[in-house]
This record gives sequence, structure tokens and C-alpha cells, in this order.
Amino acid sequence: MLKSIVERSLFKDKDGGGGGTTVIKHRFLGFLIYQGLQSTTIFIFTKTLLLSLFTQSPFKPSFLTLLSFITFHFSLLIFSTSLFIISSPRPQRLASPLELLFSTAKLILVPISNTQPLLSPDFRLPVRTSLSFVLFVAVSAVSASLSVISLCWSCHVFDQLESKRLVIGKLGFWGLQIGLFYGLHYVYNKRRVLQFPIIQRPPFFSFKMGLPLAVGKALKLSAVGYAFSALLAFFLPYNFKDQLPAGNFITEQIIFYIGSFVVILCWELCHHLHQVLHTKRSVFAPPKGSAAAETNPSEPLLAALEESTPKSLLQYLAYLDLCMVCEGNVDPWRRAAFFEESGETYKRVISVCLTPVEQFTRNVSEVLESSPVDNFLQLSHQLRSPNEQLADSKVYESFDDFQLLAWCARIVASLTVHSHKEDRLGVAQLSGSNAAVISTLLSSLLAVETLMGKKTNLQSSNTLMDPAGIKWVTLNSGRRDSAAGFAGKRKGTPFYAKAYSMADILRTSIYGIVSAFYDEMSHSAKAGLLEKDWIISNKPLYGTRELLSQKLRLFLDFQAS
Repeated sequence: MLKSIVERSLFKDKDGGGGGTTVIKHRFLGFLIYQGLQSTTIFIFTKTLLLSLFTQSPFKPSFLTLLSFITFHFSLLIFSTSLFIISSPRPQRLASPLELLFSTAKLILVPISNTQPLLSPDFRLPVRTSLSFVLFVAVSAVSASLSVISLCWSCHVFDQLESKRLVIGKLGFWGLQIGLFYGLHYVYNKRRVLQFPIIQRPPFFSFKMGLPLAVGKALKLSAVGYAFSALLAFFLPYNFKDQLPAGNFITEQIIFYIGSFVVILCWELCHHLHQVLHTKRSVFAPPKGSAAAETNPSEPLLAALEESTPKSLLQYLAYLDLCMVCEGNVDPWRRAAFFEESGETYKRVISVCLTPVEQFTRNVSEVLESSPVDNFLQLSHQLRSPNEQLADSKVYESFDDFQLLAWCARIVASLTVHSHKEDRLGVAQLSGSNAAVISTLLSSLLAVETLMGKKTNLQSSNTLMDPAGIKWVTLNSGRRDSAAGFAGKRKGTPFYAKAYSMADILRTSIYGIVSAFYDEMSHSAKAGLLEKDWIISNKPLYGTRELLSQKLRLFLDFQAS
């Protein structure tokens, strides 16, 4: 019964379309409601446990209990709001302390102008992100302080031997340290980045599956946070240990640890609930059978893809919905609408998905083509020139949109594959989208493989095609492209893992298209028209038309690896 009520009230946009920013607003409100339900249960259970263990009195309503309840929920409200503010579907660059100091000084000293902003957009975003992180750590400290006070202050160990003012100060100081530790840990480990699940389960079961992990994480963090608090209190001039006898001091520490564990548990559940609610699929389509579904069912989705803020959560949700429509058979009527007679819808869908992949390929190719060749192994990363360090930073930032790039590659590949049977009017082939998709995916794959340390050799046209035409080449230890050398030197970094995964996704996408159009490509290859039919006539984003044609032949022979 409770499950059905929660599902209907909080997760109602799962089956019914939601467009615009109202999707995010409804999810945030649902997040606050569900967070309030679970925190109320935890508060009542904790209060009952503490009172029964240390005062032998039952938990009963009173004015002080109501005040503690309101304070506890207020502390979780400000924490949940700050958590929502700093969350993002992708990592973002932070401003350095020098940049923060410079921006602060500029805001104070330079007069405000209506014609020219004080900070450029590229500089404003890192500064705003850094300031939001500082605000989150401060809010975490204040929230923990209020939560610990509302949970623990009524225990008899404090009431019997100390004044209420001293009790509040002591508990607030302990909670402040716990909140400071948790906030720094949360920011340092980049836990604010939303992780979209591979399999979309019902939100209720996704939340239930994460409960054991949240409890285990809370136990570890509360233990480390308690040690951090004790270490910090040891170096401060204010000494809490002299306030109570030894026995009561031990009881006090037990109470404080229980309170800190409960606070971190509530925060971990908030984090997990936030991840579940904001990464679940939202359907950007009118209800099936309505007039809008009969005339233009793709317009809400295309509007979210084209008009929403780039790289925002709303745009990510739109790409997720599009990926599930293209890859699965849940909403075949929506995918069939992409192949309408004019072909405009299909071209718009392909365009919004190829644009991120093209931009990614350009960024990587610029680094590969502009980075000077040097003896990379003889230089440390710290001694490299500023241009080379900027190139490395650009490569890292290019993979920040890994999830979005993976969806885009899978979407264009799935649409191209389905067009083989579902495109009755031939809009995909006539519009040139198939050649654009193959060329973009091949160029991106070649750029990523080169970045990983893979060299490509263009074979002579007089020789037969074999797997040696494009092959792995061991890099010379004396001469390397700086970006490729950096990737090869740090194979254990997340950057290299993302590059490897990106290459695998691109390779799988191309193989899917080749398998669907194998007969057509084989006939074109035998007739010498493979490059004309499946490679764009313009210069590719990376490599040459001949190189792309040879790579495509390897896929056609199922020899590309």
C-alpha cells in the first residue's frame, strides 16, 4: 500500500510526458517529500532509542520535542537544497584560489557596467561552481550542528551535569566538525555528479537496492568523522573531556557517535534518493492517442534537445529518453514518427546527436594536430610547457561529457540500423545522414585510438587490404605526441578508462551499422563505390577520406579491433 502511494505521488512522470523545467521542479519537490518521510521515521526511531537507553523514559510529544523535530527537518532541508544546487550530470572545472581572489577583487574594485560583464562566461562558470562548493561545505557544517543538537541534547548525561547553553555549544561544535568533514569528503570525491544507471528499474526498487550501501557508507564515514572530530578537538584550547567524569564521558561519546551516524545516514539516504529520482527516465512525448501524438509526437523531445540549456540535466534526460526510444521497442510509434515523409524530423534528430560527437572529435583532433612532438618520457608533467598542459586539460574536459557522447553514438547507430527496415521512404539514405553518421563515428574512433597511443598507417592502393593496413604501433619512446604520450603514460587514470570505453562504444556502434547494411556495403565495395556511398565528400573531422574508407573496409571484413 505504501509503495503504491509513493509511486503514484513521486514517480508519476515515468509514464506521462513532462516537458520543460517542470520535470526538474516536480522531481525536486518529490525528492523533498520522500526525504521528509524517511527522515521522520529515522528521527522518531533515534529519539526513542536514545531516551530508552539513557533516560529510561518513553518518547512522548512535547513542545521541546516538536522544536527538535522542526529543527531536525530544517537542517535536512537546507542540506537537501544545497545538494540539489551543486548536483550536475557532468563534472565541471573549478576555479583556482588565485582566480577566486582575482574575481572577488574585480567585483569589488571595478564599477558595474551594463554593456560589458565583469567576468567572461568561460571564467564565470568555474568561479560560480567553486563558490557553490564552498557554500555546500558551510551548509553541511551548519546542518550537522543543528541535527546533532536536535537529536542528542535531551539525554540525561547532559541535563544532569551541565547547563543547557554548554550542552548546545558542545553538541553544536561536534556536529560542526562532522558536517565539515562530510562536506569536504563529498566535494573531493565528486559525488555530486549524477550517475545514470545502465538499467532503468522502477525508482522504488532502485532506492531499496541502495539502502545497504547507504548504511555501510554511513558507518564508515561516521567512524572516520568521529576520529576527525576527536583529533581536531584535541588540538583546540577548549577541552571537553574535563567537563564530565570518566563514566559519563564515555556515555557522552556513545551518544554523540549515534547522533553523528544518524545524521550521516540521513544524508547518505538523501544522496541516494537524489540520484535515483534525478536519473530516472522521463518521457518527452504527448500521451498516446492524443491529437499531438497523431500530428507531431517528436516536437516535445526535439524542443528539449534543441532549446534547453546545453549540458543541463534536462538535456541529459532528453537524450536518455531518445536513446531508449531508438534502442528499444517500448515506444515503436515514437521511433516510427522520426521517419516521416519530409525527412526534417529525422535530420533534426541526427543533427542534435552528431553535434556533440563532432565537437568532441574536433577538440581531440586539435590537441593531436597542434601539440608539438617532444621527448615526453624525459620530462615530468610539471616541467611541461603551458601550451602542453593546456592541451592535456582540454583532453580531460572533452571526456567530461562521456555519458552524453555514449548516448549520441548509440542513438545515431540505432536509428541508422532501424532505418534499414523501418524507413519505407528512404529519408535516411536520401538526406545523406547515413554517410554523415558513418564518417563521424569513424573519425571520432580514429581520433580516440590515436589519443590512446594507436597509430594509423595508410596502406598503398596497390596492395590488398588486410588487418595490417590499420594496426597498433608501439610508440617511440623518444618522440610522442604529448597528448598520446600522456594517455599512454597514465593508463590507470579515469581519463584513459573513458577513452577505452568510448572507443569500444564507437566500435560497437559502427559494427551494428555494418551488420545491418552488410549486403549493400559489400556490393558497393565490389563495385568500388564504398567510399562514394558511405563516406562524406568533404574533409572528415579527423583523418582523410582514404583512411576512413580503409577503416570501414576493416569493419566490413570484421577485422577492426
